[in-house]
Amino acid sequence: MPDTRESSPSDPSSIRRGSDGDDQITVLTTTPAPGRAVIEVGGEVDMLTSPQLRGVVLDKLATGSDVELIVLSLDSVTFLGTSGLAVLIEVREAAHKAGVELRLACTGRRVLRPLTIAGLVPMFDIHDTVEQALVAT
Repeated sequence: MPDTRESSPSDPSSIRRGSDGDDQITVLTTTPAPGRAVIEVGGEVDMLTSPQLRGVVLDKLATGSDVELIVLSLDSVTFLGTSGLAVLIEVREAAHKAGVELRLACTGRRVLRPLTIAGLVPMFDIHDTVEQALVAT
């Protein structure tokens, strides 16, 4: 069963998936400032877990026009498969349609290498840290 808590400006929202306490993916959502959301992703983003990431981002986009920027923090991702790449493309398009800016915060080879191999780096606004992504213009 997932552990889900409501998100507010001061309280994070968390979803954990896995069996027998062995989480394959963790997704933690925080709101560091009005109109800005940070979604920290950890673990394996593959065909089994990518739907959870998609759901969290699309839910955040559906919450209304109060979100102007979403930063996906991906440094805790240990594996990014093709399904994860597809979700990143899908949520990028959904954010664009909603008028929400999507940025990635990541320096990890486990994420940057698949993005590079697939030729997707130019599609994303990638920053080294969440803080840089939040203040970038």
